[in-house]
Amino acid sequence: MGEIVRLPSQLGAIIQSERQRRNLTQKDLASLAGTLQKTISAIENGNPGTRLDTLLSVIAHLGLDIELVPRAAAKASIEDIF
Repeated sequence: MGEIVRLPSQLGAIIQSERQRRNLTQKDLASLAGTLQKTISAIENGNPGTRLDTLLSVIAHLGLDIELVPRAAAKASIEDIF
């Protein structure tokens, strides 16, 4: 997949897409991850209040990994030049 994620809404969209690709309902995924359906809904809707351990469990049960890499250096904007 190789997606860059910087916002909870971006992560939620990826989780929802992968869940649907695997033909899982929110309730199915919640059961696998040991959480509630409403938690899966909150994650998929970009709610930033989900516990990290819950989020990691959901990601793992979807067969996904998190990879942290340094951000690319920002390109100079026109304001930086002048």
